[in-house]
Amino acid sequence: MPLFLAIVLIIGIFIGIKLGKNGISERFMIYPRTDKINSVLNLIDDSYVDTVSREKLEKTAIDGMLETLDPHSVYIPAEELEEVNEPLAGNFGGIGVEFNLLSDTIIVVNTIANGPSERIGVKAGDRIVKVNDSIIAGIKINSDMVVKKLKGVEGSKVKISVKRMGVAGLIDFTITRGIIPIFSVDASYMMNEHTGYIKINKFAKTTYDEFLKAAKTLHSKGMKKLIIDLRGNGGGYIDAATKIADEFLDDKKLIVYTAGRTRPRVNFYSTKGGECVHDSLVILTDEYTASASEIFAGAIQDNDRGLIMGRRTFGKGLVQEQSPLPGGAAVRLTIARYYTPTGRCIQKPYKNGKEDYNDELHKRFLHGELKQADSIKFNKSEKFKTPGGHIVYGGGGIMPDIFIPLDTTFISDFYYKVVDKGIINKFAFQYSDANRSKFRKLKNVRELQVELEKLKYFDHFIAFAKAAKIEAKAGDLKISGKYLQVQLKALIARNFFDNEGFYPIFNSMDLTINNALDTLNKKK
Repeated sequence: MPLFLAIVLIIGIFIGIKLGKNGISERFMIYPRTDKINSVLNLIDDSYVDTVSREKLEKTAIDGMLETLDPHSVYIPAEELEEVNEPLAGNFGGIGVEFNLLSDTIIVVNTIANGPSERIGVKAGDRIVKVNDSIIAGIKINSDMVVKKLKGVEGSKVKISVKRMGVAGLIDFTITRGIIPIFSVDASYMMNEHTGYIKINKFAKTTYDEFLKAAKTLHSKGMKKLIIDLRGNGGGYIDAATKIADEFLDDKKLIVYTAGRTRPRVNFYSTKGGECVHDSLVILTDEYTASASEIFAGAIQDNDRGLIMGRRTFGKGLVQEQSPLPGGAAVRLTIARYYTPTGRCIQKPYKNGKEDYNDELHKRFLHGELKQADSIKFNKSEKFKTPGGHIVYGGGGIMPDIFIPLDTTFISDFYYKVVDKGIINKFAFQYSDANRSKFRKLKNVRELQVELEKLKYFDHFIAFAKAAKIEAKAGDLKISGKYLQVQLKALIARNFFDNEGFYPIFNSMDLTINNALDTLNKKK
């Protein structure tokens, strides 16, 4: 072959010239791929009338592409990535305090046990006046601003100045930030002689270990029946959900499987020797129970292993994978669907766009679904049967075995107003703060409740509401009085005994939990 023709052939391969009979076959041609997005971005950079941020344009373009896919494929800018990942990581760098904002003042509610602040001497009730010598009291600071000032890299230092009741002047502390745990098990305790309760708020990296520790502790106290509260749990890591489900199932039971267009089916099976395999089980769900929570609930329901009680779950059956992008950003892209053991995908429809998808829970309320189980309309083509013969449905969340309506029996005009104006939480914190030295000496929640009754705390609350121009009528208190008293006690207890003080009190008035207790007591 002449040298000239060989060169032409090589050039043709790279620039896409069709040589036909005198060249190579068309199926071997390599055509350059046109990058329209970068071409438009470059054109704007070169020629647009005003200066624009290329980074902002890129974000808009990526958001636009993902918007056409599904509601859970999202772009995460670099500056938001750490904050987005943090809740599922199980920890963050900080000083280890829980705080409340009252009258534009940061008040320490609690210090994390053995955390940086507790070790150095910061106490509940301290008012943080300065951070790094800058005054932060009385400057209309918000919670996000406080967090940004106090959080930081492990090992870094921050100086705070606090005002302590009974101490003249300010007390300065230089705190070395440490790793602060984020707990996903809010509470675990025995509700009666044989029934335990565990509240899980998300499925994070540490959730399985937290759950296993809680279950073992409850078993040591005699637990044979268990209520797991997944209401409001929006999900998280699939691995955490499957490992907890494994603790309830016999060997080689299918927990969940995933499959996608480019991802082959992956099965998750149980193993033998689960910590809770002999416990009677009720799982509590509501319309905010989603994703990994639905995997766990679906595995239990489809294996006829326990009862689901409450309301229909959210309906998220899509699996996301997070991939890094240049510049520190990331994309969470839906790469598969998950299926419960019977083969149902519980993802609710999203073909009408993200706005309609996000409004679906509001539509449930308007249609009466939160009050009446028969308001729920399932697609008959999404009908499945469990090994025990129970009928279950896919295509829109997990329907509980026992429906419990949204409880509104305690809502009066007075209750609505004090909630709307934040009076309940404001009073609970101010009352706790005013009586801190007295309540701090109490040994347990029972002693606190007795002390609150002695102090006639509810009379003080009624007067507090009246000062805020909210009058309590006799009819209102007949409807809401008992519930308000329990709620206030629980909120005050949280300030001194954390969630272990809050939930045992608050749950005593919970309609769904009381139904779960009755069911477990009757269940053989």
